Amino acid sequence: EVQLVESGGGMVQPGGSLTLSCKASGYIFSGYEMSWVRQPPGKGPETVASINTSGGTTIYADSVKGRFTISRDNAKNMLYLQMNSLSPEDTALYYCAARRGAFTLGRGEGTQVTVSS
Repeated sequence: EVQLVESGGGMVQPGGSLTLSCKASGYIFSGYEMSWVRQPPGKGPETVASINTSGGTTIYADSVKGRFTISRDNAKNMLYLQMNSLSPEDTALYYCAARRGAFTLGRGEGTQVTVSS
């Protein structure tokens, strides 16, 4: 059974930082691309960052480019998202997803990030 469990969310002030983690199990982690997706309240999902199987290639949405960094540790079946210079517009439910091309193997339930003063 594919399981993806996120952690690290919380409330932070504007300009602050958070690091999200995603623990994967139940499948061959190194065989799938991974993405972080966020969904603000009342809005649709947005893929903010993706990383290829080896970790050598990353892609970011324009909205987070230069502020967020995605990384993975295939030895530990872990995915990370370092988020800096957070703003209220980054408030959302963040979840990780395992993908191979257009196919989504699974996703986690998410961790809430709230940016507010």
